[in-house]
Amino acid sequence: MFSFWLTGPSNHPRQNEGMHFEILRDQAAAASSWADAADRRLAELGEAGPVLAVDLSGELLRFRTDPEHRFSIRPMTRGDFPDLVRWVNEPHVARWWDENRSLEQVTEYYGKALTGEDPTRLWIWEVNGRSIGFSQDYRISDHPEYALVCSRPDAIGFDYAIGEPAFAGRGLGTSLLWVFLRDIVWPAYPGAREFFAAPDHRNAASLRALAKLGLSEGVWFDEPKGNGETDTVVGCSLDVAQVMGLNPSTE
Repeated sequence: MFSFWLTGPSNHPRQNEGMHFEILRDQAAAASSWADAADRRLAELGEAGPVLAVDLSGELLRFRTDPEHRFSIRPMTRGDFPDLVRWVNEPHVARWWDENRSLEQVTEYYGKALTGEDPTRLWIWEVNGRSIGFSQDYRISDHPEYALVCSRPDAIGFDYAIGEPAFAGRGLGTSLLWVFLRDIVWPAYPGAREFFAAPDHRNAASLRALAKLGLSEGVWFDEPKGNGETDTVVGCSLDVAQVMGLNPSTE
């Protein structure tokens, strides 16, 4: 039996506020994973899930439920390309997005994944049924040019963006990214030990979101861009076994 500390004000949450609770990191380590420890604790509290990570960067691992928002991830289709074009041209995204911004460019770049020419998997993020952003996941070894610069050929790479300005900066991205990694990415890659993302070193918001989900910053490296320039990015890694647990098919 594990002992946990539950934050005082959240013992009796207001309607739609959800349950907030915290687990000591060293006690969660005794479970099969941090995610499993959180699921167990929520069950002990008799609350309905799903459990969402709030901040896993400290000694206290913070989780919550959110009955107000329904987070879902669905496969991207060509019908989503107009939204994608609009999103990558929004100032808060365009700052980090230097190429593939017209409809023709987006169709050329992402269409290959939809037809199977590129093994990358593409997704649309939704909140309460509204499309608000997108993500992708891939084996880094399937992209030799990227594997060469990031030194993570066995890892699973992922990228993400909230495109709708009204949904940015509200903490929803952390919840959506947790749902994406745990419910979409984790089951799809048996044996994966590391999830890997590499935001621009100036993108403090993205780096903070990754830290909140338990990713650790590693090496900085220069990533080539299509225009011949380079971006300096920060390699961030998630220890899959520790945070999500071993994929059941590999245990």
